[in-house]
Amino acid sequence: MAVKLGRRDKIYLGMVATAIAGALILFAAIGGYVWFQSVSAEETRLQKLAERIGQRAENAIIDARALLVELNDAALEPCSPKHLELMQDIAIARTYVRGIGYWRAAERQCGTGLAEHFTPPKASRIYDSGMIAWWPGEETEVGGVQLFLMRFGRHDVVIDPRLLLNSDLLENHEVGLWVEGLLMTTSPKGVVLPEPETLEQGLTVDSKTQRTMARFSLGTIFPIDVVAVQHIQEFWSVYLPTILTFGAIGIGIIWLWIVILLKFSRSKLGLLAELKAAIADRKIEAYYQPVVDLSTGQCVGAESLARWTTEDGSRVGPDVFIPLAEDNRLISDLTISMLHSILTDMGDLLRRNPQLSINLNLSAQDLESDRLMIELDSAIKQAKLKPACIKLEITERALVDTDEARKRISTLRSRGHTIAIDDFGTGYSSLSYLESFELDVLKIDKAFVDAIDTHAVTSNVIVHVIEVAKSLELDIIAEGIEESHQASWLVKQGVRLGQGYFYAKPMASREFKAFVRKNNGKQ
Repeated sequence: MAVKLGRRDKIYLGMVATAIAGALILFAAIGGYVWFQSVSAEETRLQKLAERIGQRAENAIIDARALLVELNDAALEPCSPKHLELMQDIAIARTYVRGIGYWRAAERQCGTGLAEHFTPPKASRIYDSGMIAWWPGEETEVGGVQLFLMRFGRHDVVIDPRLLLNSDLLENHEVGLWVEGLLMTTSPKGVVLPEPETLEQGLTVDSKTQRTMARFSLGTIFPIDVVAVQHIQEFWSVYLPTILTFGAIGIGIIWLWIVILLKFSRSKLGLLAELKAAIADRKIEAYYQPVVDLSTGQCVGAESLARWTTEDGSRVGPDVFIPLAEDNRLISDLTISMLHSILTDMGDLLRRNPQLSINLNLSAQDLESDRLMIELDSAIKQAKLKPACIKLEITERALVDTDEARKRISTLRSRGHTIAIDDFGTGYSSLSYLESFELDVLKIDKAFVDAIDTHAVTSNVIVHVIEVAKSLELDIIAEGIEESHQASWLVKQGVRLGQGYFYAKPMASREFKAFVRKNNGKQ
C-alpha cells in the first residue's frame, strides 16, 4: 500500500533528501575531518577514563586506611557483638570492601564477610608506616576472586580489586590497575595489557597494533598506575569498500530508507500527539496495586500505576509511553494527571480511611521546579485530605543530587508526605548518598525479591539492602512478591510491608475498593 504523504511529511521528505544530497557531495571533504575529530575525542576520553579510574582507586585505598584507623581507635571489646557489628556496618557502607578482620599478633581472631573464611599467609609487603599488604594471588583467592588485603594496627580490610574499576565507565575499553608495579586487576578479566613502565605518562599511539593507550599514575599511600586501551579500527580500510558499494547501489537504498524513515516518523509523531492529548484530556487511567501488611495481610494502601488505552482500543505499555513522556518533557503533566485521577478515584475512600495512602511516582523532572508542590498542595486541600494520604515514590535513578531537589524533597516531607526511594539497589547509590536525602521508606526491587532462597548472585544483596534501610531507620516495602515463601522470609527479616501478584495484581479503582473491603472489613 502506498504511503500517503501529508504536508508535514512532504516537508520532512524534502529536508531528508536535501540532507542526503549534501552529505554525498561533502562526504569526501568532511570524511577526513570527522575521522580526525573522532580519534581526538576518543583520545581525550581515554585519558580522562584512566584518570577517573586511578582517582577512584586512590580514594578507595585512602578510605580503607582511614576506616582501619577508625576501628583501631574504637574502644570496643575485641570480637564482641558490638565490635563485629561496627565492622559489618563499615563494610556495608563501602562497595569495594568484602570483609574486615581483627588481629592479635600474627593471627586473625575474628572477622566479617570474607575475612571470616580465611587467614592470609605471610604478607607481601610490610612498610615503615606500619601498613601491611597482601597482593592478589593464589594465597588470597576466595571463590575464584584474588583479593587485596590491607592491615594497619589490629585490623585488616579485604578488598575486591575488581570493584575498584567502575564498570559504568569502561564501555568497550580495556583497563588494568597496578599498585606498586604489581597487577591488581584487569577488565575484561585476563586481558593482556602493556606494563605501565613501558608507556609514557599520558597518551601513546601504537600504529602497529592499532591501539591508543593512556597511562595515569598517582599515589598517596601506594604508587598506583592505570592503563586504559582502545583499539583503533582503520577507518578507510574498513569502511571505504562499504562506501564504494553504497555509492553503486545508493539511490535505491536512500529512497527505501526515506520511506521507512517516514513511516517511523509518522508512527512516532502520531503516538506523541496522541499521548499529549490523552494527558491533557485525563485519559491516562490510574491502576492500583495494593500494599499490604505482611504479618496481617491487611491493605495499608496502594501504588498508583499509569495505564493508557488509545482511542482505537489498543493498549500502550508504560515501558513505551513513560519514556516517550520523559523524552518530550511531558512527564510532569502526566504526574499531575495521575494525581488528579487518584484524588477523583480514591477521595471518598481516603476520607473515610485516613490510615490508607496511595503512592504517586515522581520523576527527576518533577523535582526541577515548584510546579508539583503547588499542584499537590492545592489539589489535596480541595479534596479535603491530609498530605499523608499521598506518598511520593522517587526512583533511585531520579534521585538527583542537587540543592534544589533536596530542598523540594525536604519541603514535601515537612508538609506531611512520606518520601520513598523506589527500585533501590538497581543503581549506584551509596549509604552516605542516601543519608544526604530526607527519606522515610526504602522499596526493595523485584529483582532482589525474586532471588530469595535461590543461588543467584543477587540472593545476598537483599540482606544488605535491608540492613541499609534499618541503619537509616527507614520503613521497608518489598516489591514483586509472588510466592508465599518470599513473604515468610521477608517477615523474618523484619520487613513490614509488601506488594506483588501473591497478594494482588494492579487493578482499577472499583476493584481496589472491593479488595480493601474484603481484606480490611467494611470501609
